[in-house]
Amino acid sequence: MKRWVFGLSCKEERGLFINRFCSSCCSEMEEEYSLADTSKLLQAASDFSFSPGTRSEAAVKEFLNFFPLPVIISALQTKGDVAGVEDALVNCLEKIFKTKYGASLIPHFMPFIVVGLQAYSQKVRALSCKTISSLLENLDDNTGLATSLIKENDVYPLLLNCLVDGDEQVAVAATDAIRNLAGSQQGIEVIFPSTPTETTDITKLAARCSSLGRVRVLALIVKLFSTSSTAATLVYNSNLLGLFEAEIRNAKDTLITLSVLELYYELAEVQHGMEYVLQTNILQLLISIIRNSSAESMLRSRAMMISGRLLSKENLLTLIDESGVKAVISAIDERISLLESQDTDEHECALEALGQIGSSSQGAVLLLSNTSAAKHVVNAAFDLHGRGRQLAALHSLGNIVGETRTENNKLLSSDAEETLRRLIYETASNSSKLIPSGLVLAILKLESEFRVAGYRLITGMSARPWFLVEICSRQEIINIITDSYTETTKIGMEARYNCCEATYKALASSSKFLSDPALSGTAEKLLETIKKGPYLTKGRKQEARPEVATADSSSSDGVVDDMLSAVTQEAINYLREEAQSSILLKDLAVEFPFFTQRESASRKIAFFGTQKCTAVIRQLVYGTASDAWDEYLRMSARSCHDCLEIFCEGNYYYCYCYCYFFIFIFFIIINQCSSR
Repeated sequence: MKRWVFGLSCKEERGLFINRFCSSCCSEMEEEYSLADTSKLLQAASDFSFSPGTRSEAAVKEFLNFFPLPVIISALQTKGDVAGVEDALVNCLEKIFKTKYGASLIPHFMPFIVVGLQAYSQKVRALSCKTISSLLENLDDNTGLATSLIKENDVYPLLLNCLVDGDEQVAVAATDAIRNLAGSQQGIEVIFPSTPTETTDITKLAARCSSLGRVRVLALIVKLFSTSSTAATLVYNSNLLGLFEAEIRNAKDTLITLSVLELYYELAEVQHGMEYVLQTNILQLLISIIRNSSAESMLRSRAMMISGRLLSKENLLTLIDESGVKAVISAIDERISLLESQDTDEHECALEALGQIGSSSQGAVLLLSNTSAAKHVVNAAFDLHGRGRQLAALHSLGNIVGETRTENNKLLSSDAEETLRRLIYETASNSSKLIPSGLVLAILKLESEFRVAGYRLITGMSARPWFLVEICSRQEIINIITDSYTETTKIGMEARYNCCEATYKALASSSKFLSDPALSGTAEKLLETIKKGPYLTKGRKQEARPEVATADSSSSDGVVDDMLSAVTQEAINYLREEAQSSILLKDLAVEFPFFTQRESASRKIAFFGTQKCTAVIRQLVYGTASDAWDEYLRMSARSCHDCLEIFCEGNYYYCYCYCYFFIFIFFIIINQCSSR
């Protein structure tokens, strides 16, 4: 059975389609296409679409001179069943419409876009949604032309249909198009009309679609909510946040409920979101899930984690009543009591949630007012028998004592400080260590991940004089935190350095401590460690990096191997400086926006261009796989691979870097040999 791209199965319907989007040039287009060679068009479209980077305006104009848009659209509509034609032409049109010149042509082909949004082919539907986004992004909309076209052609209801019944790519493209539409006041009026119809009412749309469709609608609401404070107000006034509560109460599908909870958290993360979110019944719903013993453990764990995230804001009590925070803490504490003898993921999530609540000074005070909950955290932090539970509790305790807070906010109220001190001394007296310094020393003798948590704990606790005396009076602890060779990972080095810095500041701020000869010597030792810096200290045996076995690593000439290793490291440092200050990084950023620092959709800051270039240079120099640098650079294997691939797409830059590298190595080898 022949498949038509737009679901049109006969010649009359295809002719109707052509007349609809370009009636004035229908016969001319068919005549032009009849003279065109499909194979040539396919080859040209493939070459055009699969070349790296964004195509220039000149390249788009040159391509359209040979194959005008009516020819491409006609081929897509009539030859879509030919192998490879649809993929090539869809990708080609997407590249064309992404440019300003291509976007300027979209208004002349709006009927094609309208039919494409209703097409049978999911790829064509995704293309049509992306074309709407390009229209809104590239067309100067000061006059409201793009929005007017969307309104006149009744595009918004079609985008909603693509959202709920399209495949994943279509849904993402439709969401992006609607979010771009909400970027202007005219677009907001289209999305939130004064009298919504059956096809534009988001609440009615969610009621009549599947569970997957409802999740997509909720995700769209989050995107709209994050667009602007005006859109957020309209979302709230339209009672669209009630859809989240209804879906959570439904609780028929655990995975759907988990997805909705995550979307709710994204909603709260929006800059202007907390004031609206906490006016809903979300906390009561989360508490009911946490206390529901018949619910799945995974669902309770996620409810506790999201509760902790929601209540981790510094200005917490300006957004919610104190009783609401205490109710969440009490619910989590009850759950921990039931899990006391178990080292489960749910137990770890509960401890981590308490730590998130305690990361703000107000939350820490409320947490310590619940002695039972605070005692669970302190006891688990120094319990050497529950490994995963202990690690989660140590990080939580570090948050509660102020490791993540500023210097002025580390100390809490007098009652909270007294509760904290009493719990730590009680835990120590009930253990074989007897005193708090013994508990801390036991942690610092464990594996690296536990030492990192121990450093964080000391960083926060050092602001308290009684704990500072405990730490500084135990020389073994000072020896560990001042040893430059203790940690070999970046996160470990930074945590140890921050620990030394916080301890020294606490000592230096008190003349009483500095007047003590024993403590003054400790302060000098800490200061010397701080001056060396967190990473490459003077006289360091080896920079922390993965061991790389090269092809000639078995050479018997150890002197040559050592010299080449040193030269390679010096070359890397040189190229790193070049990438940071010279033309290399600037040229890369201009040609490939990938090498600029950008913000992701979740508002997370991406890597610097310098970091990405460093990842590339190290892969080229050492000849390693992309996952060899994940710990040293704190960059995933996928990110490293993407950096390398995009960097090498520009042969000019590849040669530029290599020329610098080999010239530099040549001169250093000459100098090394002449010095011998």
